[in-house]
Amino acid sequence: MDHLQNYIGGKLVSPVSGEYLGNFDPSTGAVYSLIPDSDERDVESAVQAASAAFSEWSSTSAEVRHDILMRLAALIERDLEPLALAESVDQGKPVSLARMVDIPRAVANFKFYATAAMHTANESHDSVGQNAINYTLRQPLGVVGCISPWNLPLYLFTWKVAPAIAAGCTVVAKPSEVTPMTAYLLSKLCIEAGLPAGVLNIVHGLGPKVGSAIVAHKDVKAISFTGGTKTGEEIARVAAPMFKKLSLELGGKNPNIIFADCNYEEMLATTVRSSFSNQGEICLCGSRIFVERPLYERFKRDFIERVSALKVGDPLAADTDVGAIVSKQHFDKIMSYIELAKAEGGTILKGGIQHSAFSIQHSKGWFIEPTVIEGLPHDCRTNQEEIFGPVVTIMPFDAEDEVLGFANSVRYGLSATVWTESLSRAHRVAAKLESGIVWINCWLLRDLRTPFGGMKESGVGREGGFEALRFFTEEKNVCIRI
Repeated sequence: MDHLQNYIGGKLVSPVSGEYLGNFDPSTGAVYSLIPDSDERDVESAVQAASAAFSEWSSTSAEVRHDILMRLAALIERDLEPLALAESVDQGKPVSLARMVDIPRAVANFKFYATAAMHTANESHDSVGQNAINYTLRQPLGVVGCISPWNLPLYLFTWKVAPAIAAGCTVVAKPSEVTPMTAYLLSKLCIEAGLPAGVLNIVHGLGPKVGSAIVAHKDVKAISFTGGTKTGEEIARVAAPMFKKLSLELGGKNPNIIFADCNYEEMLATTVRSSFSNQGEICLCGSRIFVERPLYERFKRDFIERVSALKVGDPLAADTDVGAIVSKQHFDKIMSYIELAKAEGGTILKGGIQHSAFSIQHSKGWFIEPTVIEGLPHDCRTNQEEIFGPVVTIMPFDAEDEVLGFANSVRYGLSATVWTESLSRAHRVAAKLESGIVWINCWLLRDLRTPFGGMKESGVGREGGFEALRFFTEEKNVCIRI
């Protein structure tokens, strides 16, 4: 059984404690590897290594950083198949999804920020009448902490690490203890790519031990975190009094608003995908589907038919559409919300049960059938709280203002999807939705140059594009009198 290692100071090392945690294959429910049970001592070593590397790395030219990151991107691209396989086994997602989305996006993250760092520019102002010139410097913060989630492991891990390194920071990073494998494999590629020792340090382990130690460390200047809103609140409580910069990408309860004038076939195919991709374990999935009443019965019939055709199965099988839930704890949470929906008066139109075993090998795996629920009010708990699984509710609406009220009623504001062929309505609704991201007639169509983040309790700050590079730098104005 593989023993994963931490990556500190350019080397793969065992945890100081000598203790390890079981890493589960969600499709079988069995431990298949062991990860370091690290603690504050490992974090201290990582911070020291990052601090020692910062002076040289921060003064390294953007071109040199570019070349190293591009080598790393090429290595990820070379190892696409083994990385996709590792991601599928570790997280439970279909290997086809990891192959088409997760690993290529990790490549794109490094390529984008390697290039973006060479095209940053500072402002200058000629203060006419004052005989002065002002210019602004953007300098890397120092040692920063990056904490990533389990749903898109390498995709979101690199989404944080790449801009931090490209900006000239050194990093202490913690991948989720639930899905550590691809971050471990990345550490090996960093060594092969020639990334200088200490620029990136990866510490595996539990959030209360490792994540908390990173957040609380006095020499960590900023925290970039993606995960649950409750954890984000705790990070803010600790980091804010220390005046650390914070980027928090938190929960979502995203509306999918379907008007009767939509392009029906395109909407239907995309709505199935936006509901159940990655077992619904994407923060951008549309879990509340609002359909204009004239279209409601037709949509319900066709949507159930399409959902019924989805194959739940072995994540490694080529024809699997929906894989395993990432952990037993999360499986139990999702099933509890299905029971809650029933108690609140909802009708299960499809799914709502654990998927029956399709092989002896997978008899103890965590599989849930894609679930569609109707008959619930917009303000019930099922429609207000994040479930983060293959569960959606469908509801009819009559008027634009009414559905905007439904959509904006939750405490989250991450993303929203709108389907309409009316250009004026598209602009009008997009402006009124309380969401950081609004997709019109599409879903998960991403341009890496655009800002990413949510409103309300979906987070603080923005990732993506030059926003991320700016986050990992400190502004300094210099005024020179002529």
